[in-house]
Amino acid sequence: MKKITGLLVAMLLLTACGSVPLTGRRQMLLVSDAEVLNASLSQYSDYIKTAPKSTNTTYVAEVSRVGKNIATATEKYLRDNGLESEIQYFAWEFNTIKSDEINAFCMPGGKIVVYEGLLKLVASDDELAAVVGHEVAHAVARHSNERMSQELVAQYGAAILGQALANKSTAIQQIVNGAYGLGGQGVLLKYSRKHELEADYMGLALMTMGGYDPNKALTFWQKMSAASAGNAPPEFLSTHPSDSRRISEIQKYLPEMEKYKTK
Repeated sequence: MKKITGLLVAMLLLTACGSVPLTGRRQMLLVSDAEVLNASLSQYSDYIKTAPKSTNTTYVAEVSRVGKNIATATEKYLRDNGLESEIQYFAWEFNTIKSDEINAFCMPGGKIVVYEGLLKLVASDDELAAVVGHEVAHAVARHSNERMSQELVAQYGAAILGQALANKSTAIQQIVNGAYGLGGQGVLLKYSRKHELEADYMGLALMTMGGYDPNKALTFWQKMSAASAGNAPPEFLSTHPSDSRRISEIQKYLPEMEKYKTK
């Protein structure tokens, strides 16, 4: 019986593999785009109804302008690379929240939220594009799907996989309810350091496709490093890369961005 269950698990994992756009990394996707959207959009809807919207017209216009440009560049990339079918899962929204918290996020489906606290750090559309590009990259790479898939395996193991994920919708909703805590502290879904670095690379590419200067991502993250000085935990205690590692990796990525520049 154990051998049969192991075989079923192996077959399921084999058929549930996908690959990340731009990087080509193979990933386990037991949760589909439709399932992620169905499970997470209600959380987003509840949050956005009560979140204090910014009345700063400059901030609101900047987030909308940069967000739309990154979204347009993202959809063009997907169309140009045989991934047009994925566009149906994005319904872009761009919201600016009145809060001093230094934060931004992109929910599955392209729901982009930027806090005023972060906007106080950015000096240009290019720097904001580094943030938006990074957050959109999480959505394009299906990092939420992947994290939920990992949680399914961790919580239910071979039992649920061996039954071909019977009653998966209930399990997914339970994971989403625990993963997304939208409120004063923003999104609580934690991506791995691998996901964060992958989103940095993809975000650089997307902002470059949108006509922004990828070098400004470096200046933004240097500001973030200064803003968090003395407060950030060591890298091995955090799911995020250390600021120094993130900056170092971005410096390595920059020469490659030349190929993503619009003609």
